[in-house]
Amino acid sequence: MRFPRSRSDIEHLVPGGRDGRRMLWVSFTDKAGSGLWYGTSALYYTFVAGLAPHEIGLLLGVAGAVGVAGTPVAGRVADRVPLTRLLPAVHALRAAAAVGILFTGTLWLLLPIAALGSLGDRSASVLTKLYAARVAGPDRVRYQALQRTVVNIGFGIGGLAAAVALAVGTGTAYRTMLVGDALSFAGAALLVLRCAEPPSPVRVVATAATAGGEPPLSKAPATGPWRDRGYLAYTATEALLFLDDTALNVGLPLWIATATAAPHSLVALLFVLNNVLVVLFQVRLSRLGDEPRRAAASLPLLGLAFLVAGGAMAVSAVDSAGIAVVALVVAATAFTAAEIVHAAISWELSLALAPGRSQGAYLGVHGLAQSAQRSAGPVLLTSAVMAVGPLGWLGLGGALAAVSVGQRTLVRRRLNRLDGLERPGAAAPQAPAVPSGTVTVSGVDYGE
Repeated sequence: MRFPRSRSDIEHLVPGGRDGRRMLWVSFTDKAGSGLWYGTSALYYTFVAGLAPHEIGLLLGVAGAVGVAGTPVAGRVADRVPLTRLLPAVHALRAAAAVGILFTGTLWLLLPIAALGSLGDRSASVLTKLYAARVAGPDRVRYQALQRTVVNIGFGIGGLAAAVALAVGTGTAYRTMLVGDALSFAGAALLVLRCAEPPSPVRVVATAATAGGEPPLSKAPATGPWRDRGYLAYTATEALLFLDDTALNVGLPLWIATATAAPHSLVALLFVLNNVLVVLFQVRLSRLGDEPRRAAASLPLLGLAFLVAGGAMAVSAVDSAGIAVVALVVAATAFTAAEIVHAAISWELSLALAPGRSQGAYLGVHGLAQSAQRSAGPVLLTSAVMAVGPLGWLGLGGALAAVSVGQRTLVRRRLNRLDGLERPGAAAPQAPAVPSGTVTVSGVDYGE
């Protein structure tokens, strides 16, 4: 791999010009601060706010439930309000929520504050992706890869700082991490204000339609995603397979603090390990999802990763600090492997299984899978898996492995159906001629 050696190399590497590069800095600043908080949040609520594990699960579950609304609401508002005004406002909301948590120690006051923060987090995520897609245009895939790398580098740096706070272990150290998180949101807001507003696909599509251009028809008749039982079933399995996120960010820290002999500072170090592995291997393993059937064939690898992770978490409960540390490193590595494999195949399948002319609506439904997991996942882990003990982790690993195999069957069946619609003589609608000078993005033509 050749690394950029000059400014011109960097400008060629990053799509979207100056604003594309600035948005990468926005992502880095945002996630470096988030790394400070995610690495310490569970223990902050335990040792500073004084909450019990089941109260933390309730807090994170309610916050996640409110955050579910962030993705569809933010996307809808973004069609009417410039992103360079809406996104800074969302970052300001996140900063205010962080400050509110800093000065609150009661569960019933923390609930609405954390909920607003979660709403801001999910909104910021979709708005940042939307800006990236608009500013990078046809190079959005390359830009997404760069952004994911930058995000994980930011998380890693924040996680290293969080490791220091956990090693110190004082309330002041935990509060400092929360202040850093709030400052990162403020910095991200200021950086966005320096970016130019990218062209809106909504306005471009409207112009193309006026000129006589029409989006191509899908290879299957367009239906609403809420009436498509096959896609809803796929999305439901996705919500379960996204549990690697909650297992790493919630389950692992609480398990270390309450059920193992490992030092608490290991939490942040495992968080750094997760981000380093993603940076090193995400691009290399992206080939697992470069084609729908290859993505489906990779699902058993995902199941294997979950099995190993669940088994290692169970072993970590032994009364030995050394064995616990080794088992937890194996568990974190396996959960990270699940994250990498799932990220490589999930995006491809969410597109491939959706009708082309309705991909926007379908991807919106698919996006709710991760939001739903963030809402129900903490409650599931704290109230069911961790409450049972080591056997709970074994059961979780086995269940997610079974879901992975079941999703492969579901995906293959749907791909076979779509292939059948493409065979000669099948009753598939034909796409009208697309005017020259257009770029197809997620099944919709945007005029250049």
